[in-house]
Amino acid sequence: MLRPPCRRFLPPRRAASTAAGPGRRLLLSTPIFYANGPPHIGHLYSALLADALHRYRGLRGAGPGRLSTGTDEHGLKIQQAAAAAGTSPPELCERISGLFRHALSQAAVSFTDFIRTSEPRHQRAVQHFWGRLRAGGALYRGSYQGWYCTPEECFLPESQLADGTDAQGRPCKVSLESGHQVHWTTEDNYMFKLSAFREPLQRWLQDNPEAICPQPFHQRVLRWLEEELPDLSVSRERSRLPWGIPVPGDPTQTVYVWVDALVNYLSVLGYPEAHGEWWPAAHHVLGKDILKFHAVYWPALLLAAGLPPPEKILVHSHWTVHGQKMSKSLGNVLDPVACIRRFTPDGFRYFLLRQGVPERDCDYYEEKVVKVVNSELADALGGLLNRSTALSINPTSTYPCFSESCFPKLRGAGVPRAGGRASAEDYELVASVASLPLQVASAFEAFQIYKALECIALCVRQTNGFFQRHQPWKLDRDNPKEQQWLDTILHVTLECLRVFGMLLQPVVPHAADRLLSRLAVGPEERTLVGLTFLPRYHGQPCPFEGRPLGPSTGLLFPRLENSLRHQAGTQKL
Repeated sequence: MLRPPCRRFLPPRRAASTAAGPGRRLLLSTPIFYANGPPHIGHLYSALLADALHRYRGLRGAGPGRLSTGTDEHGLKIQQAAAAAGTSPPELCERISGLFRHALSQAAVSFTDFIRTSEPRHQRAVQHFWGRLRAGGALYRGSYQGWYCTPEECFLPESQLADGTDAQGRPCKVSLESGHQVHWTTEDNYMFKLSAFREPLQRWLQDNPEAICPQPFHQRVLRWLEEELPDLSVSRERSRLPWGIPVPGDPTQTVYVWVDALVNYLSVLGYPEAHGEWWPAAHHVLGKDILKFHAVYWPALLLAAGLPPPEKILVHSHWTVHGQKMSKSLGNVLDPVACIRRFTPDGFRYFLLRQGVPERDCDYYEEKVVKVVNSELADALGGLLNRSTALSINPTSTYPCFSESCFPKLRGAGVPRAGGRASAEDYELVASVASLPLQVASAFEAFQIYKALECIALCVRQTNGFFQRHQPWKLDRDNPKEQQWLDTILHVTLECLRVFGMLLQPVVPHAADRLLSRLAVGPEERTLVGLTFLPRYHGQPCPFEGRPLGPSTGLLFPRLENSLRHQAGTQKL
């Protein structure tokens, strides 16, 4: 195979749009999902992580933001799936893309862009990008031989293969990671000089130690870059793959599906004219199975096209079902729309983001969803709101007044003034909730949303303990001092609930809206910019004090049944 001389590629300087601070633009993206079959909860998990980050950023007033998602609609796998279904690739993609859009909408994913790779705007972007690769000397024509994996749409080296058996029990080669069968393929294709990018990619990751998060995935990519980095076949013979974007100037070739798909992150930004206002301020959220495509191939392609790599690649692990990998053959692929119907949008969002840990695979089973949602949303959070706003305990239905004499501020040595009724545990609660916004901010910044929810759940438990410890329902309202203490207990409780509602908006937007509406927190008061907690404790005025509460919306979160009759829908694919 002939190769032209290598040109040295250097990472270009980053554009000003990546400068830190408020007011800057940022694109958050999910992968575009392959349209050969309906969505499953792994797809939804990627989207929910990106959505929570996008919503949180908006609440922080961090600047213009976009959230992109969509469907990847080209490739051999689509061709084969359409043939098996007795339909055409465009008809299959139209149907499957609609299923993804519906599932994401049902889950309240607030995407701003839904890109389909069959759209003219994307085809134009891919053809321009290809032209940039060719003009930069990164492409050459060559004969390629190798093991091709159709489900993964890529060639695999011998080191990533294992011995297996096909559907008829005959010996065959399979992908070491996925177990999918591979086939020996010989083609005349365009090749991309990936081997020339080892040093630029290593330098990019060394100069940007947080470019790939969590850290174990950053280290994994550095190890890949120490291994063999063969040049990449970036086109397929059009006689074998007519369903795709033609290579500009060569009607015998189709652009490789992964090159086509990766350019979507530029297409949504208006490439090749308008992308400069946003790129490279992009954070890609994706599963670990497509890490190499995003952390090795994509940055190398960008560098070759004269563009810098994305600012961050945020990687998550997989979901198993009862300890088993989801697969069509096992019949355990979970339909996200059925799960949302069973557990409600907020309930299922909360479960996936609360239990999902990006560094390791997480396991789904219905009993766990019911237990987590009932314990933390229905009982702890919803129960606390209902008890503290009930007419029997708050007959005026107002945000009660805080008494500094009942709950005096701690002095320098950590000792309250004499005469107060607050205990040491009460002061611990105030300190915990006061520090919660910063803890949540740190967790979101570190791509550890589950830790943010862990911290919130702990504070909710502490607040329930505070309410239960002082038993305000037993206080005598006819006694002015007792009424003053009762009001203070309720004020502290509602202040805690207000903070919880504010911080939960990115995760459970509907429930958070009902909670904040019940506390009469107006839409313009729900930003996290300058979020305060218990200002009366610090001698400052509280804008909510004395304000009538909003109308009751009933249960904040109804308890879920743990019943075999309510199985989350398993697709029979």
